[in-house]
Amino acid sequence: MQRRNFLRNSGITILGANFLNTNSFSTYARNDKINALKKHAKNIIFMVSDGMSSGTLSMSNILLERKYGRQSTWMKLYGENSVTRALMDTASANSVVTDSAAASSAWSSGVRVKNGVLNVDVNGTFHTPILQKFKAAGKSVGCVTTVPITHATPAGFCINNNTRGNQEEIALQYLPLQFDVMMGGGAEFFSADKRKDKQNVFGAFERKGYCVIKSRSEMLSLADDNTEPLLGVFYENGLPYSLDQMQDKQLQESVPTLEEMTRFAIKKLNKNKKGFVMQVEGGKVDWAAHSNDSAAILYDQIAFDNAIKAAIGFAEQDKNTLVIITTDHGNSNPGFYGESVDFDKIHSFKQTNEWVLKTINKDSSLKQVIELVETAQGIVFKNEEATSILKHYAINDRDGTYNPYKLPFELLAQLQKPHSKIGWGAMDHSADHVELCMYGPGKELLNEFLKNFELHNLMLQATGMEVQKS
Repeated sequence: MQRRNFLRNSGITILGANFLNTNSFSTYARNDKINALKKHAKNIIFMVSDGMSSGTLSMSNILLERKYGRQSTWMKLYGENSVTRALMDTASANSVVTDSAAASSAWSSGVRVKNGVLNVDVNGTFHTPILQKFKAAGKSVGCVTTVPITHATPAGFCINNNTRGNQEEIALQYLPLQFDVMMGGGAEFFSADKRKDKQNVFGAFERKGYCVIKSRSEMLSLADDNTEPLLGVFYENGLPYSLDQMQDKQLQESVPTLEEMTRFAIKKLNKNKKGFVMQVEGGKVDWAAHSNDSAAILYDQIAFDNAIKAAIGFAEQDKNTLVIITTDHGNSNPGFYGESVDFDKIHSFKQTNEWVLKTINKDSSLKQVIELVETAQGIVFKNEEATSILKHYAINDRDGTYNPYKLPFELLAQLQKPHSKIGWGAMDHSADHVELCMYGPGKELLNEFLKNFELHNLMLQATGMEVQKS
């Protein structure tokens, strides 16, 4: 009994010590790697496929190979050995399973914080976010994302807040920063008719000298010589899933893709002779994982990969840009199971599970549900399968992250598995070590394994700025 108690107490002590010992900068690069730095990076493009488990990366590459006959850009970089590659520990200050706020804050401040907060450590100390540091050094800075621009991952690079959910407040916190490009969704946090306080935050940005745009056409038609800081908010909540947008001409014309936003932001930020630092987030990869939505997650991962291609293409020509490609944590651990090639059925999916489940309502008939799923995804459900979906619209009993309409996401994923051979481990974040790679000047600083907060000083070191002391 005493031995069991000793082991239990020792385990708690070790776990606690692990969190405490990883709360600040320590070992992001060995001295020999620092001394081997060949040149400083002028620019950094920090790319985050939010909530990307290794299975998401693998399956999206398989989809591209089998449907389009090409590798993903990410896998091609590995195959060409043109990047340094590592595994990253993603823990937060209070959990081995991080959330996006704590993960982004670790990169941004060099300190591990508790889940749910932005750049505020366990003692309540506010730490300067990294884009504020680079802005103060004279560089242009910005974020683009497929979720609200006020969401945890971009906010973590920009501001301090005790609660990641304060998105109306975060929108106002962006106002005085004069960051050069901020683009994504989340119109409800800027619109007077949607905000609880009825403030016209779009108008406040315009009065502050920002160029405010709300559509793809406005983005593409913006004059090249425009020097105003730019706020682009193109949709309420997150942007549409890539697969659904591919089927909707109006969405294609009104909402830019992540690749288009990335190319636009690079072009605007690159006008600064002192360089730029930007974050690019495929945020809806995470939302799709929470929903066990296989088509949504794979096509949004491919959309993120297209943004990688844009960033790497620029860096290849520029020669002065460090591209960092990673994720903040795994999510739901999807995978391709079995020997069947039924996985290829997803090639013909026209709509995501979200689109299907939002189209169904409590008044839909059994026949309508069966026909809808067959038209949207090529799967023919049996009567009892369609009935099991419909019954949840009568009792509205489903829960889950990013599921305000209480849709039966988990059930639909289970019903799809025999057809697509894609299975899911859960519906939430995991503590898996995750993929990380770097391209360009400064990539030699990367160790084969590191903790998330250590990227902060690596970025400062790569650009020749003073590193943060422990």
